[in-house]
Amino acid sequence: MVSLRIAALGLLAQQPGSGYDLLRYFEQSMANVWPATQSQLYSELNKLADGGLIEVSAVGPRGRKEYRITETGRAELRRWVTDPTDDPPFRSPRLLRIFLLGEVSADQAREHLAAMADHADAEVARLQTLRDEITGKDPDDGLFYGLAALDYGLRLNAMEAEWARSVIDAIGRRNFDAEKVSDPT
Repeated sequence: MVSLRIAALGLLAQQPGSGYDLLRYFEQSMANVWPATQSQLYSELNKLADGGLIEVSAVGPRGRKEYRITETGRAELRRWVTDPTDDPPFRSPRLLRIFLLGEVSADQAREHLAAMADHADAEVARLQTLRDEITGKDPDDGLFYGLAALDYGLRLNAMEAEWARSVIDAIGRRNFDAEKVSDPT
């Protein structure tokens, strides 16, 4: 199952760090894929350490703990990356709303789709800014695949905006055709 556990293991596999460091890494990269709050992350670090998947590699001032992944943790991460059978079935509340738009007026459906397109456009702009900020850094494996995930997000959001606008156009054509049928003059 996809979880914060796997995300934290993945970040620690790339480089050791404290809970604060991991939270910063999340905010700079993985939050686009798997967001987490500070309390969720610290709780997960304790569970990972209790499970032997990570260990404290150093203790700094004021008890600041730096963690690193263990071989057991790395094996679990590799198992998860190569075995998609743990993935939950695909569910999308957004697509369920689209499926059920016939329950609202055409104007409400268009408004919903327009908001969806606007949100996707805003995500494209945000992800482009993020890409521009990290382009030019040394493309180690973590950054290379992080950029690949970012590119996926860019393409997915651009497609979603285009698709939503095409459905809006189709609603307009459908309503125009329905008006022609109901008013044969």
